Amino acid sequence: MSELPKWAQELVAIGGLLVVIAVVLRRLPRVDVGHSTAFRHRRVWNWLPLGLTYAFLYMGRYNINVAKITGLWTKEELGVITFWGALVYGCSFVINGPLADKYGGRRTILIAAVGAAVANVAMGICVMTDSASGNTKLVYSLLYAVNMYFQSFGAVSIVKVNAHWFHVRERGMFGGVFGILISLGIYFAYDWGKVIVNPDGGFGMPVEWVFFIPAIILVGFFVLDYFLVFDSPADAGHQDFDTADASSGDDGPRLKVTEVALRMLRNPIIVTIALIELCSGFIRGSIMKWTFVFMAETGQADSFAANHWGAVLCMAGILGGVFAGAISDKVFHSRRGPSAAILYAMAALSLGGAALLLGQPWVVYVLAFTILSVIGVHGMLSGTASADFGGKKNAGVAVGLIDGMVYLGFAMQANVMGNILPTGAEQSDATNWRIWVLVTLPFAVIGLLLAMRIWHAMPEAARRHVEAERAKAASPLPKAETRD
Repeated sequence: MSELPKWAQELVAIGGLLVVIAVVLRRLPRVDVGHSTAFRHRRVWNWLPLGLTYAFLYMGRYNINVAKITGLWTKEELGVITFWGALVYGCSFVINGPLADKYGGRRTILIAAVGAAVANVAMGICVMTDSASGNTKLVYSLLYAVNMYFQSFGAVSIVKVNAHWFHVRERGMFGGVFGILISLGIYFAYDWGKVIVNPDGGFGMPVEWVFFIPAIILVGFFVLDYFLVFDSPADAGHQDFDTADASSGDDGPRLKVTEVALRMLRNPIIVTIALIELCSGFIRGSIMKWTFVFMAETGQADSFAANHWGAVLCMAGILGGVFAGAISDKVFHSRRGPSAAILYAMAALSLGGAALLLGQPWVVYVLAFTILSVIGVHGMLSGTASADFGGKKNAGVAVGLIDGMVYLGFAMQANVMGNILPTGAEQSDATNWRIWVLVTLPFAVIGLLLAMRIWHAMPEAARRHVEAERAKAASPLPKAETRD
């Protein structure tokens, strides 16, 4: 496909992306829990701007990878910058999860948008003025860490808000939608970012604009969220309802943060999910970040996948997220463990295949299949199971713990890969990158084994709801009355 002119490649990528989104949205199975049409319409206007804000936070997060391929940093420098940012993100849940529970996801998504915008502007100014010269790792690590602190409000905000708006029986499919939003953010970061700086078929703008443009977009979504997003149905003029999660029937006072955190850490299901997501973070960071660099350094910079890595990842992530959500709600009755286990098995197989096929140019599509699997897991666990088992009252702390582990895994891989990947003349030979895939593969196997441990897990209120549905479906139809 690389022989196609640039404009035709862009049309193929955008057209393919639109087709995938359209087909997926039309085919999403619905779970009827009695919501009115007016409620469902208002809910769309609540989660859509909220979710797109989350997607553009991703654009302001992974734009550093686009900056790297322009020659701004070395692999070792990018690894250090990413390590500190991911580490701050992973540890921020201690503060930001409780803040979301106390003040609501609406306020914290507004904080996320403004804070990340300011941090991106600061990074752009630093690039433009070359003020980090001689202290590259220190200055950009500090600024990226600030960015990632504010970014960490994103996941806790979106899950906290939607925990009030979605019943447990609907959340599997929302986990799929969550995967779509993550995937769109990756598309914005890689493909829009590359168009911004690429002089060949793009705008050819200075590299600082890869930071300035996401900041401008985030400010715009701050305004939209301020007027459209509400924490609960009651705030938007609708009636609140029992979501059948871990908070069901809990009408007592809010527990102290330390009590909630200890309760989460004593819950073996929450702890297992957190460990699974540690593996997800390592795999996602390793494949998503370094495949982009791998293509640039092994002579594939002009390939379709390299020019549209964001679109490839987006389509893969959408399919993975919706597949996970569909089988969770429709096949496994809103249990998240089976979806995670199946997807982790797929990730292990694709990584094993990639290790064998690394010299082939189309191996990047095998690696994209790994992203399909991992984003599906992430949507199921961080986006859905965290609210299920944390409950709407404590969703902030739960998702903070789980999503924090994702980025601790991300930090681990950044530190490891920044030091073991080939450099100099060796980096142009694709087979020299095999250690990259082989180091990543064990995390897929560990994730699979952990996911098997939560195969039957679901909140007790949701289990009762499913059992009632089964009993209703199994009961014989009442006999018609007869006259003597």
